[in-house]
Formats: sequence, C-alpha cells, structure tokens
Amino acid sequence: MTTASLPDERTRWRCAHCGNLTRFDVTRTTRVREFWHLSMGGAPSIDEREVLEEVVEQVSCRWCGAVDRVELVARPEFGGPDGEGPGDGGP
Repeated sequence: MTTASLPDERTRWRCAHCGNLTRFDVTRTTRVREFWHLSMGGAPSIDEREVLEEVVEQVSCRWCGAVDRVELVARPEFGGPDGEGPGDGGP
C-alpha cells in the first residue's frame, strides 16, 4: 500500500493527468479517541475528538479516474495554478 500526503495551508492536490484541482476520491484510515456524551435516552453526541493516527491510502481523480497521478502543488497565493489546466493526458 502506498500512502499519499494530505494538502496543508500552502499546498493542494492536482491531477497530473487531466489538470483537475477540485474533485478527488480519498481512501483513508483514521484512528481517533473520542469523548462520547450520551443523553438519558441513549442518544450519543461526540463532545471531543482527537486524531491519533491518519493514513491516506489512495487519492484518485474524480474527473478522469487516474490513480497515482495526483500530486501536491502550491496553492495560488504561494505560486501554484489558480485554475484547472490541462494535464499531460497520458495514461
């Protein structure tokens, strides 16, 4: 299993195949610790959530379905593209 990196405040994903910047399918595994508060009737609500571990297993392009072609690029304010542009169109 290969893992992908999550975007941060300076980066975002881009499909190198078709140029998509906005639509992705993300498969991830998250391990959390939560504080559950149950009402007297038993209905739960989560008051606190702490992410202990998160692994992004795969990111695929929602437009063209490309897997392993999604890359991290700079956001526009940090020199990255400001619109969807064509990718390389390759396999």
